[in-house]
Amino acid sequence: MTQSGRRRPLLATAAAFVLGASCVLAFSPFALPPAAPLALAGLFLLWRRADTARRAMLLGLAWGAGCFLVGVSWIYVSLSQFGGMEPAAAAAATLLFCLYLALFPALAGGVFLRWRSNTAADVLLFAGLWTLGEWLRGTLFTGFPWLAIGYSQSPPSPLAGWAAVLGVYGVGFLVALIGGLLGEMSSSGWRKPWFWSAILLLTGLGSVLRSMEWTVPAGAPVSVSLLQGNVPQSLKWDPKRLPLSVDTYLRLAREHPATLTVLPETALPLFFTEVPRQVLRELTINGNALVGVAVGTSDGGYTNAAVSLTPELAVRAYAKRHLVPFGEYVPSGFAWFFDFAQIPMSDFSAGPAHQEAMNIAGQRIAPNICYEDLFGEELLAALPAATLLVNISNTAWFGDSLAQPQHLQIAQLRAIETGRVMLRATNTGMTAMVGQDGAILAALPPFVTAALVVQAQGRSGLTPYARWGNLLTLLFAAGACLTALRQRDRSLRAAATACMPPYQW
Repeated sequence: MTQSGRRRPLLATAAAFVLGASCVLAFSPFALPPAAPLALAGLFLLWRRADTARRAMLLGLAWGAGCFLVGVSWIYVSLSQFGGMEPAAAAAATLLFCLYLALFPALAGGVFLRWRSNTAADVLLFAGLWTLGEWLRGTLFTGFPWLAIGYSQSPPSPLAGWAAVLGVYGVGFLVALIGGLLGEMSSSGWRKPWFWSAILLLTGLGSVLRSMEWTVPAGAPVSVSLLQGNVPQSLKWDPKRLPLSVDTYLRLAREHPATLTVLPETALPLFFTEVPRQVLRELTINGNALVGVAVGTSDGGYTNAAVSLTPELAVRAYAKRHLVPFGEYVPSGFAWFFDFAQIPMSDFSAGPAHQEAMNIAGQRIAPNICYEDLFGEELLAALPAATLLVNISNTAWFGDSLAQPQHLQIAQLRAIETGRVMLRATNTGMTAMVGQDGAILAALPPFVTAALVVQAQGRSGLTPYARWGNLLTLLFAAGACLTALRQRDRSLRAAATACMPPYQW
């Protein structure tokens, strides 16, 4: 092989890495939605030109590494700055985790090369495999769907409207489909009216879907005070800091009264039974409160909970059911991890799979805690009963990073999928109210001590996604792959027929 021939695979791998990194521009806070289909168009072209499945897998791995090393770099901040790990160990752990996430586009690349037909049907194969890979990443080993490509199309992207029908994975399927169409046209000619018509149809229908009202108002609006204590993670669990933390939330509650006061995840760094009753009375002096606090269990464990309090101090708790591996529990065989990290309260018990919505202030409220709102299909269990969704989070773990705006973008897609207003109360940001159409109606700046008082309108009814979950998208993705395979078989048969010698009489 010539020197230029040896250099070509290295350049392709580097290009894949850069394309993956550039895809992060599509997500918040950069919010450039076209960057996602363009980055996927580049990957489509690279896979098309790969000569072996191994090469295609390496290109997918490089693309994923670029995307995740840039897009979830905040994991290093969490492990080193707040988890107590040595910088080298934190960097190694972050690298290994991002490479694990990159295995899914790598797997999609290997299958793509095996099944491709080098016809326009490859566009369908590309979109189908990409979507199935993302769904698998969000499911396997409890899942980590952060930076699923569909999140990049939050409003005002016209594709956001599809989330109410197909969910975030369905939006990702359309992004990959558009990326494949662009890649196909760039290699075989831009004068393809049907391809352009398909892109315009998908975006146009998305705009129409965005304007549709899938759910209707339910009950009267309720005033909600979302408290943002801005307590530094490094001081949160310091016993000497406890009185100041409690006083911060009590002051915010007094100065910003509302029918419902919401405190972030583990806002009170105590077990619920250790919180003085006088503190609970002050939090409910204006009405109900929803408080993030650890709650002990009958077997001696504890749950990460959102506790609902009435002015009479009647108590009901929602226990977080989808826990964060390594942050809230120790996966089997990984106890050694905590020899390197010091993470307080890292052995939570999971709550039951089904928990009823809470009757609060005339609305039926379904809480979810921290990254539980990444799993859209799991939130559907609270519907149609729930009229409002409330997320409480403590993103102080991730410092001043991309995590906060990315998490708010995730909430935008959850609101569209469910047709419900999503309220967010966070420790350091971003505290916000997201409308049922995914629009950010009000938000606090991050890293300030403040409260956001809003009028939240409950809603009833079901979106198509709330009825079917991810089933429609998975069927579309599988159907796209099968259609591409049939085209491949036809192409192979036609090629074999063309190579046969003429029959001699």
